[in-house]
Amino acid sequence: MSDALLALRARLDRIGVLLSGLCLIHCVAGLFLVGMLGVGGGVLLNPDIHRWGLAFALVIGAATIGIGALRHGRLLPLAIGSTGLALMGAAVAVGHGDAEVALTVGGVILVATAHVINMRASH
Repeated sequence: MSDALLALRARLDRIGVLLSGLCLIHCVAGLFLVGMLGVGGGVLLNPDIHRWGLAFALVIGAATIGIGALRHGRLLPLAIGSTGLALMGAAVAVGHGDAEVALTVGGVILVATAHVINMRASH
């Protein structure tokens, strides 16, 4: 694999971790702002935000974790990332509520973990 492609994949792994963190902050802030203060529901609970977030996670996860697994041959990041993405997909499917938050937070943590393992395995 060329050095440029490896550098791009490494950057995308870092972006994947960053996006996972932003998603986690969005979930926690959304719960707090909507549940405790009763504000921001129209923006924070917009289903399009979750759909777009899932689409980005799928693209970046497939590109980085998939290519990483092909390169280093370790399936653990792929298994963890796939499980996380499946949980995030389930969260979009169930709609707003406690189940969505639990599925999203669990999925985001697994995807971020897979990106970190993938980065370490690639070095």
